[in-house]
Amino acid sequence: MKKTKAPYFFIAPALILLLLFSIIPIFVALLISFTDMSLVGLADWSKINFTIFENYKEIAADPVFWQSIKNTLFYVILGVPLIIVLSMLLALAINYGDNKIFLLFRIIFYTPAITNVVAVAIVFSYLYNADFGFLNYLLSLFNMDHVPWLNDPVTAKVSMVILGVWRAVGANMLIFLAALQGIPKELNEAASLDGANRFKQIWHITLPSLSFSIFFVTVTTLIGWLQFFEEPFVMTKGGPLDGTTSIALFIYRNGFQYSKFGYAAAGSFILFIAIIVITMIQFRIQKKNEEVGF
Repeated sequence: MKKTKAPYFFIAPALILLLLFSIIPIFVALLISFTDMSLVGLADWSKINFTIFENYKEIAADPVFWQSIKNTLFYVILGVPLIIVLSMLLALAINYGDNKIFLLFRIIFYTPAITNVVAVAIVFSYLYNADFGFLNYLLSLFNMDHVPWLNDPVTAKVSMVILGVWRAVGANMLIFLAALQGIPKELNEAASLDGANRFKQIWHITLPSLSFSIFFVTVTTLIGWLQFFEEPFVMTKGGPLDGTTSIALFIYRNGFQYSKFGYAAAGSFILFIAIIVITMIQFRIQKKNEEVGF
Protein backbone atom coordinates (compact mmCIF):
# COMPACT_ATOMS: atom_id res chain seq x y z
CA MET A 1 0.00 0.00 0.00
CA LYS A 2 2.83 2.40 0.84
CA LYS A 3 4.44 1.72 -2.53
CA THR A 4 1.22 2.39 -4.41
CA LYS A 5 0.54 5.61 -2.52
CA ALA A 6 4.07 7.01 -2.72
CA PRO A 7 3.83 8.32 -6.33
CA TYR A 8 0.68 10.26 -5.48
CA PHE A 9 2.46 12.09 -2.66
CA PHE A 10 5.16 13.20 -5.10
CA ILE A 11 2.71 14.54 -7.69
CA ALA A 12 0.30 15.99 -5.11
CA PRO A 13 1.91 19.49 -4.97
CA ALA A 14 1.75 19.83 -8.75
CA LEU A 15 -1.84 18.58 -8.84
CA ILE A 16 -2.88 20.99 -6.08
CA LEU A 17 -1.33 23.95 -7.92
CA LEU A 18 -2.95 22.81 -11.17
CA LEU A 19 -6.31 22.56 -9.42
CA LEU A 20 -6.05 25.95 -7.68
CA PHE A 21 -4.62 28.02 -10.52
CA SER A 22 -5.91 26.28 -13.66
CA ILE A 23 -8.92 24.01 -13.26
CA ILE A 24 -10.91 25.96 -10.66
CA PRO A 25 -10.35 29.36 -12.43
CA ILE A 26 -11.70 27.85 -15.65
CA PHE A 27 -15.00 26.95 -13.99
CA VAL A 28 -15.10 30.29 -12.15
CA ALA A 29 -14.61 32.14 -15.46
CA LEU A 30 -17.38 30.06 -17.02
CA LEU A 31 -19.73 30.97 -14.17
CA ILE A 32 -18.81 34.68 -14.31
CA SER A 33 -19.39 34.73 -18.08
CA PHE A 34 -23.13 34.21 -17.42
CA THR A 35 -23.31 37.29 -15.15
CA ASP A 36 -22.97 41.07 -15.39
CA MET A 37 -20.22 41.18 -12.76
CA SER A 38 -18.33 44.47 -12.46
CA LEU A 39 -16.53 46.42 -9.72
CA VAL A 40 -19.92 47.14 -8.16
CA GLY A 41 -20.65 43.44 -8.04
CA LEU A 42 -17.32 42.71 -6.37
CA ALA A 43 -18.20 45.16 -3.60
CA ASP A 44 -21.74 43.84 -3.20
CA TRP A 45 -22.48 40.34 -4.51
CA SER A 46 -26.22 40.99 -4.31
CA LYS A 47 -25.87 43.32 -7.31
CA ILE A 48 -24.56 40.54 -9.54
CA ASN A 49 -27.25 39.35 -11.93
CA PHE A 50 -27.30 36.26 -14.13
CA THR A 51 -27.65 37.34 -17.75
CA ILE A 52 -27.35 33.79 -19.15
CA PHE A 53 -26.08 34.20 -22.75
CA GLU A 54 -26.31 37.98 -23.04
CA ASN A 55 -22.52 38.43 -22.79
CA TYR A 56 -21.99 35.91 -25.59
CA LYS A 57 -24.62 37.58 -27.77
CA GLU A 58 -23.06 40.99 -27.16
CA ILE A 59 -19.53 39.78 -27.83
CA ALA A 60 -20.66 38.10 -31.05
CA ALA A 61 -21.91 41.49 -32.27
CA ASP A 62 -18.85 43.43 -31.11
CA PRO A 63 -16.77 44.60 -34.12
CA VAL A 64 -13.69 45.04 -31.93
CA PHE A 65 -13.87 41.37 -30.92
CA TRP A 66 -14.00 40.26 -34.55
CA GLN A 67 -11.13 42.62 -35.34
CA SER A 68 -9.12 41.02 -32.52
CA ILE A 69 -9.82 37.59 -34.02
CA LYS A 70 -8.56 38.76 -37.42
CA ASN A 71 -5.45 40.24 -35.82
CA THR A 72 -4.76 37.06 -33.85
CA LEU A 73 -5.17 34.93 -36.98
CA PHE A 74 -2.71 37.25 -38.73
CA TYR A 75 -0.20 36.70 -35.92
CA VAL A 76 -0.71 32.93 -36.00
CA ILE A 77 -0.59 32.49 -39.79
CA LEU A 78 2.53 34.62 -40.17
CA GLY A 79 4.34 33.99 -36.89
CA VAL A 80 4.00 30.24 -36.30
CA PRO A 81 5.49 29.04 -39.64
CA LEU A 82 8.29 31.59 -39.41
CA ILE A 83 9.26 30.42 -35.93
CA ILE A 84 9.19 26.74 -36.86
CA VAL A 85 11.20 27.18 -40.06
CA LEU A 86 13.78 29.62 -38.67
CA SER A 87 14.34 27.71 -35.43
CA MET A 88 14.77 24.45 -37.34
CA LEU A 89 17.20 26.01 -39.83
CA LEU A 90 19.25 27.48 -36.98
CA ALA A 91 19.27 24.14 -35.18
CA LEU A 92 20.43 22.35 -38.33
CA ALA A 93 23.16 24.92 -38.94
CA ILE A 94 24.45 24.68 -35.38
CA ASN A 95 24.21 20.88 -35.28
CA TYR A 96 26.07 20.32 -38.55
CA GLY A 97 28.40 23.30 -38.27
CA ASP A 98 32.05 22.40 -37.73
CA ASN A 99 33.29 25.81 -36.59
CA LYS A 100 33.39 26.51 -32.84
CA ILE A 101 31.59 29.79 -33.42
CA PHE A 102 28.36 27.78 -33.71
CA LEU A 103 28.64 27.03 -29.99
CA LEU A 104 28.47 30.78 -29.38
CA PHE A 105 25.42 31.01 -31.62
CA ARG A 106 23.46 28.90 -29.14
CA ILE A 107 23.81 31.63 -26.53
CA ILE A 108 23.27 34.47 -29.00
CA PHE A 109 19.99 33.11 -30.36
CA TYR A 110 18.70 31.87 -27.00
CA THR A 111 19.28 35.14 -25.14
CA PRO A 112 16.07 36.85 -26.39
CA ALA A 113 14.00 34.01 -24.92
CA ILE A 114 15.19 34.78 -21.38
CA THR A 115 15.03 38.58 -21.73
CA ASN A 116 12.20 40.41 -19.97
CA VAL A 117 9.44 40.88 -22.52
CA VAL A 118 8.39 44.31 -21.19
CA ALA A 119 11.92 45.66 -21.39
CA VAL A 120 12.33 44.26 -24.89
CA ALA A 121 9.01 45.75 -26.01
CA ILE A 122 10.04 49.20 -24.74
CA VAL A 123 13.38 49.00 -26.56
CA PHE A 124 11.66 47.93 -29.78
CA SER A 125 9.20 50.80 -29.38
CA TYR A 126 12.13 53.19 -29.68
CA LEU A 127 13.60 51.22 -32.59
CA TYR A 128 10.26 51.36 -34.39
CA ASN A 129 9.66 55.07 -33.70
CA ALA A 130 8.63 56.73 -36.98
CA ASP A 131 10.43 60.03 -36.29
CA PHE A 132 13.68 59.22 -34.50
CA GLY A 133 13.78 55.40 -34.44
CA PHE A 134 17.01 53.60 -35.30
CA LEU A 135 15.42 51.50 -38.06
CA ASN A 136 14.16 54.56 -39.95
CA TYR A 137 17.54 56.19 -39.39
CA LEU A 138 19.18 53.25 -41.18
CA LEU A 139 16.68 53.60 -44.02
CA SER A 140 17.46 57.31 -44.31
CA LEU A 141 21.13 56.48 -44.90
CA PHE A 142 20.05 54.79 -48.13
CA ASN A 143 17.68 57.65 -49.02
CA MET A 144 14.65 55.46 -48.36
CA ASP A 145 11.33 56.72 -47.00
CA HIS A 146 10.50 56.25 -43.35
CA VAL A 147 8.32 53.26 -42.53
CA PRO A 148 5.36 53.79 -40.14
CA TRP A 149 6.28 50.74 -38.10
CA LEU A 150 3.67 51.30 -35.39
CA ASN A 151 1.44 53.91 -37.04
CA ASP A 152 -0.19 51.79 -39.74
CA PRO A 153 -2.48 48.87 -38.75
CA VAL A 154 -0.95 46.30 -41.14
CA THR A 155 2.65 47.44 -40.68
CA ALA A 156 2.16 47.47 -36.91
CA LYS A 157 1.01 43.83 -36.96
CA VAL A 158 4.06 42.88 -39.01
CA SER A 159 6.24 44.74 -36.48
CA MET A 160 4.63 42.73 -33.67
CA VAL A 161 5.34 39.48 -35.53
CA ILE A 162 9.00 40.43 -36.08
CA LEU A 163 9.45 41.00 -32.36
CA GLY A 164 7.56 37.82 -31.43
CA VAL A 165 9.59 35.70 -33.83
CA TRP A 166 12.85 37.23 -32.60
CA ARG A 167 11.94 36.27 -29.02
CA ALA A 168 10.66 32.75 -29.71
CA VAL A 169 13.17 31.36 -32.19
CA GLY A 170 15.92 30.70 -29.63
CA ALA A 171 13.92 28.50 -27.26
CA ASN A 172 12.49 26.38 -30.08
CA MET A 173 15.95 26.16 -31.64
CA LEU A 174 17.21 24.42 -28.49
CA ILE A 175 14.31 21.95 -28.62
CA PHE A 176 15.15 21.03 -32.22
CA LEU A 177 18.86 20.94 -31.41
CA ALA A 178 18.27 18.47 -28.55
CA ALA A 179 16.19 16.29 -30.88
CA LEU A 180 18.86 16.45 -33.58
CA GLN A 181 21.55 15.33 -31.19
CA GLY A 182 19.36 12.37 -30.22
CA ILE A 183 19.36 10.99 -33.78
CA PRO A 184 21.86 8.09 -34.06
CA LYS A 185 24.87 9.12 -36.09
CA GLU A 186 24.98 5.66 -37.63
CA LEU A 187 21.92 6.49 -39.74
CA ASN A 188 23.61 9.43 -41.45
CA GLU A 189 26.87 7.51 -41.80
CA ALA A 190 25.09 4.60 -43.48
CA ALA A 191 23.24 6.98 -45.79
CA SER A 192 26.50 8.73 -46.64
CA LEU A 193 28.10 5.41 -47.57
CA ASP A 194 25.12 4.72 -49.85
CA GLY A 195 25.82 7.98 -51.68
CA ALA A 196 23.22 10.25 -50.06
CA ASN A 197 24.30 13.88 -49.85
CA ARG A 198 23.59 16.19 -46.90
CA PHE A 199 20.27 17.41 -48.32
CA LYS A 200 18.96 13.87 -48.85
CA GLN A 201 20.07 12.88 -45.35
CA ILE A 202 18.15 15.80 -43.87
CA TRP A 203 15.05 15.12 -45.99
CA HIS A 204 14.86 11.35 -45.55
CA ILE A 205 16.41 10.85 -42.09
CA THR A 206 16.52 14.06 -40.06
CA LEU A 207 13.05 15.49 -40.74
CA PRO A 208 11.17 12.20 -40.15
CA SER A 209 13.12 11.78 -36.91
CA LEU A 210 12.04 15.28 -35.85
CA SER A 211 8.32 14.63 -36.39
CA PHE A 212 7.45 14.63 -32.68
CA SER A 213 9.61 17.70 -32.00
CA ILE A 214 7.95 19.55 -34.88
CA PHE A 215 4.55 18.58 -33.47
CA PHE A 216 5.49 19.76 -29.97
CA VAL A 217 6.91 23.08 -31.17
CA THR A 218 3.88 23.65 -33.41
CA VAL A 219 1.40 23.06 -30.57
CA THR A 220 3.20 25.19 -27.99
CA THR A 221 3.96 27.99 -30.46
CA LEU A 222 0.39 28.09 -31.72
CA ILE A 223 -0.99 28.28 -28.18
CA GLY A 224 1.47 31.06 -27.37
CA TRP A 225 0.42 33.15 -30.38
CA LEU A 226 -3.27 32.63 -29.63
CA GLN A 227 -2.51 34.18 -26.22
CA PHE A 228 -0.37 36.97 -27.72
CA PHE A 229 -0.60 39.89 -25.29
CA GLU A 230 2.51 41.59 -23.90
CA GLU A 231 3.94 43.09 -27.08
CA PRO A 232 0.80 44.90 -28.35
CA PHE A 233 -0.14 45.90 -24.81
CA VAL A 234 3.19 47.61 -24.13
CA MET A 235 3.97 48.97 -27.59
CA THR A 236 0.66 50.05 -29.12
CA LYS A 237 -2.11 49.49 -26.53
CA GLY A 238 -3.94 47.70 -29.35
CA GLY A 239 -3.76 50.59 -31.81
CA PRO A 240 -3.76 52.11 -34.27
CA LEU A 241 -7.51 51.71 -34.85
CA ASP A 242 -7.44 48.38 -32.94
CA GLY A 243 -5.10 47.14 -35.65
CA THR A 244 -2.92 45.21 -33.20
CA THR A 245 -5.55 44.24 -30.61
CA SER A 246 -5.27 40.51 -29.95
CA ILE A 247 -7.96 38.40 -28.31
CA ALA A 248 -5.99 38.35 -25.05
CA LEU A 249 -5.63 42.14 -25.11
CA PHE A 250 -9.36 42.49 -25.85
CA ILE A 251 -10.12 40.37 -22.78
CA TYR A 252 -7.72 42.35 -20.59
CA ARG A 253 -9.10 45.68 -21.76
CA ASN A 254 -12.71 44.77 -21.00
CA GLY A 255 -11.91 43.08 -17.72
CA PHE A 256 -9.35 45.38 -16.10
CA GLN A 257 -9.86 48.72 -17.86
CA TYR A 258 -13.62 48.75 -18.39
CA SER A 259 -14.40 46.51 -15.35
CA LYS A 260 -16.76 44.36 -17.43
CA PHE A 261 -15.73 41.11 -15.79
CA GLY A 262 -18.62 39.04 -17.10
CA TYR A 263 -18.06 40.26 -20.64
CA ALA A 264 -14.31 39.62 -20.40
CA ALA A 265 -14.93 36.14 -18.94
CA ALA A 266 -17.11 35.30 -21.92
CA GLY A 267 -14.29 36.32 -24.24
CA SER A 268 -11.74 34.31 -22.26
CA PHE A 269 -13.89 31.20 -22.38
CA ILE A 270 -14.30 31.55 -26.15
CA LEU A 271 -10.49 31.75 -26.42
CA PHE A 272 -10.17 28.72 -24.13
CA ILE A 273 -12.51 26.66 -26.33
CA ALA A 274 -10.66 27.77 -29.47
CA ILE A 275 -7.31 26.67 -28.03
CA ILE A 276 -8.74 23.30 -26.98
CA VAL A 277 -10.30 22.67 -30.41
CA ILE A 278 -7.18 23.68 -32.35
CA THR A 279 -4.95 21.55 -30.09
CA MET A 280 -7.22 18.52 -30.51
CA ILE A 281 -7.12 18.96 -34.30
CA GLN A 282 -3.33 19.01 -34.17
CA PHE A 283 -3.26 15.85 -32.05
CA ARG A 284 -5.57 14.17 -34.55
CA ILE A 285 -3.34 15.17 -37.47
CA GLN A 286 -0.26 13.91 -35.60
CA LYS A 287 -1.98 10.59 -34.90
CA LYS A 288 -2.81 10.15 -38.57
CA ASN A 289 0.80 10.95 -39.50
CA GLU A 290 2.02 8.30 -37.07
CA GLU A 291 -0.41 5.76 -38.53
CA VAL A 292 0.95 6.31 -42.04
CA GLY A 293 4.50 6.11 -40.68
CA PHE A 294 5.55 9.76 -41.06
